[in-house]
Amino acid sequence: MKTALITGASSGIGLELAKIHAQKGDNLVLVARSEQKLNDLKVELESKHNIKATVIALDLSKTESAHQLFDLTEEKNIKVDYLINNAGFGDFEEFHKSDLNKAMQMIDLNIKSLTILTKLYLDGMLERKSGKIMQLASTASFQPGPLMAVYYATKHYVLAFSEAIAEELNGSGVSVTALCPGPTASGFQNAADLGDSKLVKNKKLPSSAEVAEYGYKSMMKGKRVAIHGFQNKLMALSVRFTPRSWVASLVKKLSEKG
Repeated sequence: MKTALITGASSGIGLELAKIHAQKGDNLVLVARSEQKLNDLKVELESKHNIKATVIALDLSKTESAHQLFDLTEEKNIKVDYLINNAGFGDFEEFHKSDLNKAMQMIDLNIKSLTILTKLYLDGMLERKSGKIMQLASTASFQPGPLMAVYYATKHYVLAFSEAIAEELNGSGVSVTALCPGPTASGFQNAADLGDSKLVKNKKLPSSAEVAEYGYKSMMKGKRVAIHGFQNKLMALSVRFTPRSWVASLVKKLSEKG
């Protein structure tokens, strides 16, 4: 049996990825802040799919938690075959009005912990010449994001980092996939105060389950950049041929509350 470690597994895309891996017969390491939600998910998936789920409740916005997570899986002798760095959050506000502590936590979670976990688990995968890593990037990865400046910048890092190491690992038996969903029906919008933004208001968004299914298939194929949705693919392509000042202005207009 293979094992998938999923951060941010208590809700949204992470929860749906946990369900998919359990259905495929993979054991799980479920990581998030809410121990109760993780334990409920563990009971559900173990009873339905005859797999083993290990719950580790940690706040990965504290970067020492990434090292703690790795140490705990080493102590339990858990070999991670699929690393899914899904945990992350955003904030909707002009940067000069934003909470600096929140911005630093976002960088710590979206960038630092993701990088640490990738490095720590990659070594074992390379030794075994087998493994798959999924990094939750975003369609935000492809352009600057006025009103969510730090979030967009963190997701640009995730995409650039993932593409670079995917090339370094070519032929090693280990693949890296950057999953780039657009706005998705999940708890993310509420957490980021995005409910009234034109990006999501009165729009039918894809479900977390749809995005997770697409991401899982892309990871299994070893696809490097997986953009969910035809319109999102067009948008990601179009910004390459548009003056950058126009892109920033357009993103701002699309993101404003209205």
